[in-house]
Amino acid sequence: MPIITISGNLGSGAREIAQDLARELALDYVDQEILVEAARQLGVSVAVVERQDERARSLAERLGMLMRTLMERSAVATDPMSGAGLDVVLARTYGEAAELPEGGDEPLNEQRYLETLTSVIRGIAVRGSVVILGRGSQAILRDDPAAFHVYVHASHAARIAMLSERDQMPPADAMKRIKESDHNRAAFHHRFFKVDAESPALYDLVVNTERIAGALAVRLIALAVRGRPARALQEPTDVPQP
Repeated sequence: MPIITISGNLGSGAREIAQDLARELALDYVDQEILVEAARQLGVSVAVVERQDERARSLAERLGMLMRTLMERSAVATDPMSGAGLDVVLARTYGEAAELPEGGDEPLNEQRYLETLTSVIRGIAVRGSVVILGRGSQAILRDDPAAFHVYVHASHAARIAMLSERDQMPPADAMKRIKESDHNRAAFHHRFFKVDAESPALYDLVVNTERIAGALAVRLIALAVRGRPARALQEPTDVPQP
């Protein structure tokens, strides 16, 4: 079953393509908001994902089952559980995560965040049949032969125009949001994975949404995924923890 990661800067159309691709291929779709809601529904603490491997796999299975449940429901009741912990970690924006302390006695530091995020993403991927948007998934799963990584690109000007139209904001405000988002996203990937998120070496396919419209981009990605060797599509692999 395929595991597809979709990455792209704000205004590139990556989110829309990821959602449409999941529908096209009848796969689950996972993004940050869904991860946070899943953690709230599970009601577990960060400590759970830091325990021995057996417990981590158990959490991964529970997360995977919950992801499918969330995808099958038309609406999810929001009932945040106080002290759950994991939802607070996953709710960190790229900028907030990039500013976490390196170590010390802080309740949440760089290493704890990375271990938690890695465990959750791999826990989702182990079941396959999923499209994952962002959150460093292309780096976390880069050694998984079942994973197919896509980068969605658009020029700076095109992204400003798209965001301005989509969110009904002046171009100057859209430019400011994009500049901040680009900085935070780059800092996040450099700090936690030591990679340039825009490097083509991380991806199996790069799509330019200025030249290839969204619907066609979805069809091209679907064709590329369906054309992969059956072994790669059917055998997700657990990758050792970094």
